[in-house]
Amino acid sequence: MRRRASGLIRSVFVVAVVCALGACDESPTGPSINDDFTLAPGEAVVIAEAGVRVRFDGVEGDSRCPADVVCVQGGDAVVRITVIERSIEQPYELHTGSMAPVNHEALTITLVELQPYPFSSRTIAPDDYRATLRVTR
Repeated sequence: MRRRASGLIRSVFVVAVVCALGACDESPTGPSINDDFTLAPGEAVVIAEAGVRVRFDGVEGDSRCPADVVCVQGGDAVVRITVIERSIEQPYELHTGSMAPVNHEALTITLVELQPYPFSSRTIAPDDYRATLRVTR
């Protein structure tokens, strides 16, 4: 009996340590429909009432006009996300230039904001991006 109890405690401890070190990339109680949520590249959240997981894969081709420069056009950044439903992964692209949402089944996914905003004097590292998203019906 003691061996079984100590083995269970050890297993729970290992899971807690692994999650604390960042291997668990999604919250068990994620956002609800209509809530804004912010993700770093590689992070995902479960939207339980929609039955989906949304993962922010990263940013590609950030050509947004730096905040300290005057530009003729605003530019665009491509935000790549993946929606996972019933173990099926569906990739999508959201654009800062148009801010047009994408549709997944009966859901609409909107890019609310992409941070940080570029400045001419610094380069944004891929892991520094944060995408704020919203899922609606």
